[in-house]
Amino acid sequence: MASPAGVSAPRSAASSSKTETFVDNKRKDDIRMANIAAAQAVANAVRTSLGPKGMDKMISTANGEVIITNDGATILNKMEVLQPAAKFLVELSKSQDVVAGDGTTTVVVIAGALLKQCLSLLSAGIHPTVISDSLHKVSTKAVEVLTAMALPVELTDRDSLVKSASTALNSKVVSQYSTLLAPLAVDSVLSVVDPEKPEIVDLRDIKIVKKLGGTVDDTELVKGLVFDKKVSHASGGLTRVEKAKIGVIQFQISPPKTDIEQSIVVSDYTQMDRILKEERNYILGMIKKIKATGCNVLLIQKSILRDAVTELSLHYLSKAKILVIKDVERDEIEFITKTLNCLPIANIDHFRAEKLGHADLVEEISLGDGGKIVKITGIQDMGRTTSVLVRGSNQLVLDEAERSLHDALCVVRCLVNKRFLIAGGGAPEIELSRQLGAWAKVLQGMEGYCVRSFAEALEVIPYTLAENAGLNPIAIVTELRNRHAQGEINTGINVRKGQITNILEENVVQPLLVSTSAITLATECVRMILKIDDIVTVR
Repeated sequence: MASPAGVSAPRSAASSSKTETFVDNKRKDDIRMANIAAAQAVANAVRTSLGPKGMDKMISTANGEVIITNDGATILNKMEVLQPAAKFLVELSKSQDVVAGDGTTTVVVIAGALLKQCLSLLSAGIHPTVISDSLHKVSTKAVEVLTAMALPVELTDRDSLVKSASTALNSKVVSQYSTLLAPLAVDSVLSVVDPEKPEIVDLRDIKIVKKLGGTVDDTELVKGLVFDKKVSHASGGLTRVEKAKIGVIQFQISPPKTDIEQSIVVSDYTQMDRILKEERNYILGMIKKIKATGCNVLLIQKSILRDAVTELSLHYLSKAKILVIKDVERDEIEFITKTLNCLPIANIDHFRAEKLGHADLVEEISLGDGGKIVKITGIQDMGRTTSVLVRGSNQLVLDEAERSLHDALCVVRCLVNKRFLIAGGGAPEIELSRQLGAWAKVLQGMEGYCVRSFAEALEVIPYTLAENAGLNPIAIVTELRNRHAQGEINTGINVRKGQITNILEENVVQPLLVSTSAITLATECVRMILKIDDIVTVR
């Protein structure tokens, strides 16, 4: 009777080990499914805000702040996403914002659609690595197809640049002002492009100053500097200076304090007089040095240790006919000195005439609604910077106008980096879908199957565009496929007319960089999610 027991023991061990491996796989699949589901949920949240007819989102933050926007990056940034895989999509839209600045919603929607296809491929039993490899092939092929479709553009061709900037603005809350903001974005980028390094645009050279009041129509481009502050008006200070010599100082014009906390006991009135007299002489000595260089406008950096200016010093400065702008932020100093072509002065002993900047006019301008700004114009040897004064009737519109303007600036920057334009309106995606579908027929085995399903996934963009515009998505996408099959590459959805037209004639264009980076980043992100088979939490 010993032998059957001996036989049955290994059998039970074998069966138990079998079940263990089976359970393991189940868990891996579950994790993958959970990751994909979470990421898809994020993608669906922003899907409705795609395109010119997309809806806006109202975001209410924990501290009671309200934001209205339909910029994908902003929406996802403010979302409290807890699932680790869903955080990938938030990072994805951030990286698209960094690379291209526009197409932040598109990239998330494409990633969501690719994930949906991955789910069906996984459930068909295809190994994740195979899917991942074919995705990589799809993305390289897609970039080739897009580059073949693109039209070269020159920086001298201002119209094309304005068209692409206004396309970026059309899907924003402030789209009705795109005729004003688009040329403004183009001019400001072109004015900071350095002829020696024509490919590089640093958007930090464009300062956006927000001022509440007025409407977005009052937004303007200022060749020079704008401060969202008033001039210090102590005892009748100046508000306008012509032929200004401007000094940027980082020291305080106020009586020195002791380094340690201590109190001085003054018992006698004459001693008190002496202290005040010393203070006065100290400040007067400083102001005489400043006046001696011919300086008549002072920008004073904010100070933490003690008051940057006192009532007394302001009084003397206005007597000396020097206009004072105080409380300049520390991080603005670099921009100001670059624009004025001057040097910041850290100590009174270094105050010399050659460190000053020169401008034709410094004046305080009062806006219609009681707000005031200071403008510095006609700067000599001005650095390659520019300022944009954005106005808006309330804080929400103002913030959204700034975000939209930033997107438009990024689009123009893309065109400076990579000078190719491509049609918008879902045209490139349908064309990609068609060409990849044809290419899938050539491939063998599982790869062809995977590529075909990813080609279908790219139709999500025109589908969503049509859906958000209230058109019949199935009819529209089918008609689009027909037109593209007949060789009309630039046919896309014209959302305004609600039909299918040649999108280039409608001036709906976007930079090539936006489309290519959207595809490459989305595929990278999806491949990462696919490769994950377990989540390990570490306490």
